[in-house]
This record gives sequence, structure tokens and C-alpha cells, in this order.
Amino acid sequence: MTKTEITKFIAKLEKTKTRNMVIVDFANVDRWQESLGWAISIKKLAQLVKHFASGSKFLRRFYYGSDYGPKDKNTKLLPWSEKMLTSANYNGFEIITKRVKYIPDSRYQTGFIKKCNLDVEMAIDMIKEADNYDTGIIFTGDGDMASVAEYLAQNFKKDFYVFAARNHIGREIIDAKKKRIIKDILFVEDFEYRLSLNNNH
Repeated sequence: MTKTEITKFIAKLEKTKTRNMVIVDFANVDRWQESLGWAISIKKLAQLVKHFASGSKFLRRFYYGSDYGPKDKNTKLLPWSEKMLTSANYNGFEIITKRVKYIPDSRYQTGFIKKCNLDVEMAIDMIKEADNYDTGIIFTGDGDMASVAEYLAQNFKKDFYVFAARNHIGREIIDAKKKRIIKDILFVEDFEYRLSLNNNH
């Protein structure tokens, strides 16, 4: 997608931004960064998202786990987790979160794996808020989101766009586009000039 095409796409969605809802699965977005070779700025992401959804921030939804460390009794967020969630709040996102689970697993050097899947919360919110939006813009490559998009497209006539990294996109998302459940897939690589932490322009 060229910069000219991106400008036209943003202008198109800007016309309906009071009836658009953005879903950011930031745990998924976070995993893109290693293969992208550049870091996605929450501030830049918010600036882009505000073109898509304005008004009440509940239409700009940010899903990310709250990490308190491996001890269940810990009540203080780890500094990096607190920084991420504070940044999302400061930049006008509605934050939906739950505690990260530390699951013992001897196969890992740390002795555990971390898990915090918010797919159910995203799906419930997309259905629950159906009266409040016409178009959903989803930042995730997770194929599980295709099922809820299909349900909403068929039963509530919703339109969907998906932002994903080229190497992090589920087959279900691609299939949903072929079935016209998802109107288009946008690749974040093309939006580097608008999303990169290192881009000051």
C-alpha cells in the first residue's frame, strides 16, 4: 500500500469515525515487532486510531495483560507493564486487561511460561457493543477473530478491516477476506512511517 493509498484509506474511514470501533490486541501487536525490525509506538498508534474512531474512548479499545510477576500475592505491576498500560491510557485508549498468569514449565529457562489471552473479552465486547458501531478495525493477526467477525457480519451487517503483519496472520483471516466477511487486510509494514517509535515525523 503506497502512502497515497494510505491517505485515501484514512480519509475514507475518517468520514464514519463516530460509528467505527477499533480493537487493538496489543499482545499480538507486540509480537510483530521482532520480525518487523522496528518498534510500534503506542502514541503513534493512538494518533492513527483517532482518525478511525472519535468521540468516546470506549470505541478505541486496547487489550493487554497486567503483569504483576510470578508471585500470586504481588500487588504491584512490573515497571514495564505499568509503563505500557499508562501510555495506552494517556493516549486515549479504553484499556481492557486482566492479570498475566505464570504457568510452571520446565522446558523454559525461566521455569515458566506467561499467558494472558483476551480473545474472549474482545469477542464479547464486539458483540456487546454492536449497536454502537458499524465498522470494526481490528489490530491482530489472530485467526480466532475471524469467527466473531463472521457472526457479526452475517447477523448484524458489520464491516471489518484487519491490520496485521505479513508474517503474523492466520489463515482464517485470509479466508474471511476471500468470503468478503473482512473488507480488507492492511499490513502494518506499509504504515511504518506513521507507527514507528523511531519516526519523529
